[in-house]
Amino acid sequence: MLQSKRKETLKIYRVLFNEITKKGIEQAFEKPGTIDLNRVDAQQARRILDRLVGYKISPLLWDKVRRGLSAGRVQTVALRLVVEREQEIKAFEKKEYWTIDARLRALSAPQFVARLARKDGASIEIGDEKSSNTIIEAVRESDWVIDSVSSRERKRNPVAPFITSTLQQESARRVRFSVKRTMMLAQRLYEGIELGREGAVGLITYMRTDSVRVSDAAITECRGFIQEQYGSAYLPQKPNLYRTNKKAQDAHEAIRPTSVKHTPDLLKKYLSEDELKVYTLIWNRFVASQMMPALFDQTSIEINVEGRDKSSYLFRVSGSAPKFDGFRRIYEEGKDQKDQEDVDLKTKLPVVVKGEKLTLKQFLPQQHFTEPPPRFTEATLVKELEARGVGRPSTYAAILSTIQDREYVKKTRGRFIPTELGTIVTQLLLEAFDDIFDVAYTAKLEEELDEIEDGNRSWRESIGAFYDKFSKDLENAAKTMTDMKRLERPTDLKCDKCDRSMVIRWGRHGSFIACSGYPDCTNTRELTVDLPDVDSSDLSKMEGETDYCPNCGRPMALKRGRFGMFHACTGYPDCKTTRQVGEQERKADVPLDEKCPQCGSQMMRKTGRFGEFTACGNYPDCRFIKQETIGLACPRAGCEGEILQRRSKRGKIFYGCTRYPDCDFTSWAKPIDMKCPECGNPYMEAKTLKSGSFLQCPNGECKHKMAAVEEAS
Repeated sequence: MLQSKRKETLKIYRVLFNEITKKGIEQAFEKPGTIDLNRVDAQQARRILDRLVGYKISPLLWDKVRRGLSAGRVQTVALRLVVEREQEIKAFEKKEYWTIDARLRALSAPQFVARLARKDGASIEIGDEKSSNTIIEAVRESDWVIDSVSSRERKRNPVAPFITSTLQQESARRVRFSVKRTMMLAQRLYEGIELGREGAVGLITYMRTDSVRVSDAAITECRGFIQEQYGSAYLPQKPNLYRTNKKAQDAHEAIRPTSVKHTPDLLKKYLSEDELKVYTLIWNRFVASQMMPALFDQTSIEINVEGRDKSSYLFRVSGSAPKFDGFRRIYEEGKDQKDQEDVDLKTKLPVVVKGEKLTLKQFLPQQHFTEPPPRFTEATLVKELEARGVGRPSTYAAILSTIQDREYVKKTRGRFIPTELGTIVTQLLLEAFDDIFDVAYTAKLEEELDEIEDGNRSWRESIGAFYDKFSKDLENAAKTMTDMKRLERPTDLKCDKCDRSMVIRWGRHGSFIACSGYPDCTNTRELTVDLPDVDSSDLSKMEGETDYCPNCGRPMALKRGRFGMFHACTGYPDCKTTRQVGEQERKADVPLDEKCPQCGSQMMRKTGRFGEFTACGNYPDCRFIKQETIGLACPRAGCEGEILQRRSKRGKIFYGCTRYPDCDFTSWAKPIDMKCPECGNPYMEAKTLKSGSFLQCPNGECKHKMAAVEEAS
């Protein structure tokens, strides 16, 4: 009975803090709250939805495609966006158009270039060179007179402090970090960094947030810092306030430094290079958000030209000149691509007046073609997901990592390209679950979850309504979904071993050609795709090599295989000669005056796909390859090995000990035989960035840097 009474009087509180600092945690405990059961229900509903989709659909993919695959309520929608963008690109038909620029000279310098904008008051489209030349001839001998000059002051306001998604996007644009890496580095900054006598200090507020709200105390501190460091000209009369999206949860503040006094310059010696890059972004963005707008003087000039064809042509040019840098003194937001503002800032205009006559110096007609939509980068895919209301900012890092880990997409030059596997999985899932993986439907589910959190909807009703439809789709998919493992598509090819028909099958590594007589005949062939738009003359221009097979004299054809583009003899299967795109004639093996330590044969200097190497001349009977050391003893205490240069499976160079696996010393950077002058570490590492080459101590507590010297390299 006594125990029951104690349970009745027991009260449980929820403490919410935004930063791991002494002040932040003390303030949180001063105002404890209660557990919000609506939020608990919303989280529970989200977890059930995700597990229903993942746990029920993933086994279907294991059975129909291959084991190890997965589907997800948001993950598959993200993949669908990538696949559909690729389909748009492939279906895109480019269209020719022309622009006409005119280089002009006014009474004062400099010369400038104006572009044709309108004809007879309407927008103009120039479809081909003939139309372009017709217009040029119509205005070549005309008078070029300034019709109007307008100048105005343009203001650009600072942007709000980071939320999770904008931090991920800006980090991808500015410092080329993946979403996953950005969040990992932000986590470290949030949890705390040792700052000498200060001890461990949480440097930023919580990094999983969708609110741009900032506490009054943080704003006050920031405004004081701006006044002190930059002067009153950079400080607005009132704090800059930003509006949070109405769909945001607003549980935490925006991502900001816990104290603006911890400037990036002061923290250089405590943070790693990558941590400093992310912290600098966060610090600069937050301080800039409380500064004055940037001001520009913008001038627009319009030139009216009466053509010989009795038409009126309007040429236009605009330029901007910075007047006051404002927040741009410390921060400039990154862009996915250049815009008109970038062009205007580079355009220098003379001082002119209305009615002034100009001298035509040169016409600059230019041919263009419309371009397909660009493939997604991590930044633009996160931006698209957020704009469509799909998923939560806190889940984007995991989603982007998963679709890469599952080999649904690959990243080439920072942009996502769907693999054959990703395309097939998307097609199968959309055929069976078109509504669940519909972008609009997924966004609607997010709205329902928000309604549950606000207490306006029952989580049981939402889950029940979802499952009624989902269970029927699941049952139907198990019966009707295409079985890729057992699917055979006929071809016109004949097996060169048993003369049966060849078929296209699906395997662990994608599509391939196999004999229909399997298992009696196990003959297989790599599936290639001929590219009819690339002929032999193009190949000759591309590579500077013969476009005929060196073995049988037949033409070589450009094909696409599982591992990329290659050339193959058109005489296949009689002739099976192939070569990689861009592959040059291999150098002849050079005999060396040394013997193989394993079989006694002569060693040879050979050339492989990654360059020259020394190996036994008795290959393939003897596969000995000489390991090339860099002349440095292994720095690991007690190890008698030497450091040699190795290559990973993907061809990336790294350095390791000759006594591996007894000694597991490895380094991605080249070790240099030089003691660290700061901490005495037995070696330094040579590194190269865009800013130049330097040496750095690998000791995480030191990180001493110094200029690279020729002897060290």
